[in-house]
Amino acid sequence: MQLQADFVLASASPRRADLLRQIGCRFHVAPVDLDESILPGELAAEYVQRIALQKARAGWFASPLSNVPVLGADTTVVAGPDIFGKPADREQALSMLHRLSGTTHRVLSAVAMVAGERQLLRCAETQVTFRPLSVAECERYWQTGEPADKAGGYAIQGLGGVFVTGIQGSYSSVVGLPLAETCQLLQAFDIAWWRET
Repeated sequence: MQLQADFVLASASPRRADLLRQIGCRFHVAPVDLDESILPGELAAEYVQRIALQKARAGWFASPLSNVPVLGADTTVVAGPDIFGKPADREQALSMLHRLSGTTHRVLSAVAMVAGERQLLRCAETQVTFRPLSVAECERYWQTGEPADKAGGYAIQGLGGVFVTGIQGSYSSVVGLPLAETCQLLQAFDIAWWRET
């Protein structure tokens, strides 16, 4: 267990952990498992904020470190009225990529911090534009294995970066953790970043 931890990250995402290390945070990773189903009639912004807050709350009650704030986050891709989480299978991943091909979509990332009764929440929205993708290219991308556990079926920081022709907003948010908003929460809880870990 990490002894020098200023907070707990309630996520198994290596990308979120990498982003926190990038800005010099000291944290302990303790993933939580919860139902991430979309509620009937739930809007994308409501959904991503609800899941981030639920992760942080669940992490607080299950935390191996007492009285240490818990950070939860969630990211989703939105194309028109549709919310894209992680694809369930090849068919769904290819369908997502087809929908994103040659269009601009939204990526919403929410981050929440909980300590007892205190909880704060922030959300970032980024516009991402894809060039047109061929069916063969989408199939080849699926075969790499990268889309399987990524919201929207792609990773901007990985092989899927070749699809992106433009981005308006936070790059780190598309990766999975909006750093500016995360630092707002850290500051509110008197947690330092740019530390030597």
